Amino acid sequence: MPAPASSPPPARPRGPKPTRMDADQLLDAAQEVFARDGLRAASLRAIARQAGCDPALIYYHFDSKEAMFTALLDRRIPPLVEELKRLADPSDGRHTVLRLWEVLGIYGRRLGQDPGLRSLVRGEIVRGTEGIQESIQSRLFGAALQVRSILEQGVQRGEVREGVDLLLATFFFVKLHLEVLDVLPVVAPRILGLTPDESVAKGERAWLDLYWRGLAANPAAPVPPLPDSRS
Repeated sequence: MPAPASSPPPARPRGPKPTRMDADQLLDAAQEVFARDGLRAASLRAIARQAGCDPALIYYHFDSKEAMFTALLDRRIPPLVEELKRLADPSDGRHTVLRLWEVLGIYGRRLGQDPGLRSLVRGEIVRGTEGIQESIQSRLFGAALQVRSILEQGVQRGEVREGVDLLLATFFFVKLHLEVLDVLPVVAPRILGLTPDESVAKGERAWLDLYWRGLAANPAAPVPPLPDSRS
């Protein structure tokens, strides 16, 4: 005799949708939807479902999903740029490699716990949703200029070799570090038996060593030891 069909779980009671919700709560929901569906496939209705509110509430704060995406960037990128500006001050006399190590720390603090946003930004740069590419690039370019400034000062101090394309050097520095943040926590625990945090820490040091040896005016010259903590 076939087993009796199990009865479906009782429906969860649903209360009234909130009539007030601040912009940050809506952006948190939008980030979840964007990371899951991508910007093109996402809809304001899906974001409202994620937030548990009426879609009309979103329009109180934002004109469109593209405006929400731009607001997400503005939550993350300007604080990162301000930290990098302080680090790129020419009065900072530390060795260039120590300042680059600090850059990795800033990126880790500001973006390390946000893989969904990082992957979304990379995807939109490649796909090029109308208007969004320019929005991303205008914000990220400010961060890139600060890293470039640090490298340029390194050339002037004789620590970075002359003739390096500093914008490309900046691109590879940031791009591959983001890969360290995204890939190593997944792969290294299986291959190296490290925790995700340990894998990122070791990966950052290994990546900076490889990068610096290709950039240094004298690759064989000793460099200051990298501190364990970064302010």
